Amino acid sequence: MQKRQVVLILLLIGNAALLQGCLAVVVGAGAAGTVAYVKGDLEAVESKDINTVYEATLKAMEQLELSVSKKTKDAMSALIIARDSQDKKVTVKLSATAEGATKLSIRVGVWGSETKSQFIHDQIKKNLQ
Repeated sequence: MQKRQVVLILLLIGNAALLQGCLAVVVGAGAAGTVAYVKGDLEAVESKDINTVYEATLKAMEQLELSVSKKTKDAMSALIIARDSQDKKVTVKLSATAEGATKLSIRVGVWGSETKSQFIHDQIKKNLQ
């Protein structure tokens, strides 16, 4: 049993070393309030319903002076596409969860920008309060 645990720990450490650039930030252990930056996308779960998060996101886009070019929404998901002043594409995807929370994904540009994505997420969170 101990040999299996040692192997598992070594595998986890190896994966952490290999994926160090892919997973930059992880905060929180529960569903709501969890934020992670993975492969260019900032992914978060908010404890509010999709309609509330959608409206907060649109308000954040306006407050940050991002030009919204596309917005679609239904009861289960939403997509908002905008452009910043440098003409970088900003994509926000929302998905309703069974628990009444909303999963969101933010990507800025082709490769992603953790700083800009976090800035947008912070503004959305302010609007949710």
